[in-house]
Amino acid sequence: MAESSASRAAVTAPAIVARKGTGRPVVMVTAYDAPSARACDAAGVDVILVGDSVANVVLGYEDTLQVTIDDMAHHVGAVARTRPAALVVGDLPWMSYHVSTADTVHNAARLVRAGAGAVKLEGGRKRLDAVRAILDAEIPVMGHLGLTPQSVHALGGFRVQGKELDDARRIVDDAVALAEAGCFAVVLECVPDAVARLVTDSIDVPTLGIGAGRHCDGQVLVFHDLLGLDVGQGRGPKFVRRYADLGADARNALVRFADDVRAGTFPSSDETYHAADGVSELLGVYGRSASDTDTGADAVDGVEAGRPA
Repeated sequence: MAESSASRAAVTAPAIVARKGTGRPVVMVTAYDAPSARACDAAGVDVILVGDSVANVVLGYEDTLQVTIDDMAHHVGAVARTRPAALVVGDLPWMSYHVSTADTVHNAARLVRAGAGAVKLEGGRKRLDAVRAILDAEIPVMGHLGLTPQSVHALGGFRVQGKELDDARRIVDDAVALAEAGCFAVVLECVPDAVARLVTDSIDVPTLGIGAGRHCDGQVLVFHDLLGLDVGQGRGPKFVRRYADLGADARNALVRFADDVRAGTFPSSDETYHAADGVSELLGVYGRSASDTDTGADAVDGVEAGRPA
């Protein structure tokens, strides 16, 4: 049973490290806004990753390369303002940690100021300078290996990584380097389960799998994927398990709403604010019949009008 955020201690990067070898898998969900963050935290999720996948999941881009640090700070802030007990990790987007260590630290700090408790970046040994610079600024870093979507062009598309011996060895070596540099966890995306197991057994920090089999120290899925919210996008990757079909529910609800509007059955009298009976006399001044509107004795000054459109 999930604990409410009010009843559990805030999750920190050191707390995630301490989960290694305990038999308590880390649960991470990728989410991008306040409503989804509240749902994740109410479910007792350990980590909320504000991923640069917001690009294709929410913003309509083909890949993650279009997202800027401004976009990421915006979405990190939306999640963080819900004050979740879950650790909020902000993704550093493409080209925000590739040019200079000064830019890297500045961009990581922007995500922390927006509310992140840690940042994530993609790549192995060639990103060690960036990792060390961020850690020197006292900001926890999560690594990301295997399929790294920011490298989609160099990889030749969204393909499983580490299927051949040399590639598998490289992923293991990169993971060891990231852990030794001080990363508190490493995401493994779209790698064979045997490779994920090798990595998990080779490093002293948790591995978080997405399409990496069951031998990782934790698992991550995207909020929209696991809830079936990606209407019209097909089933999605092989590794996605749908725990609901909210996209179909949403579509059906919208169809019913449209039908009711077109049939004139929405709004009903119960869904309408009514004026006092005397207002019907005013309608006559404007040449309208009282039957043109609903009136009733339930009118009360100051009735709460609810949220704006």
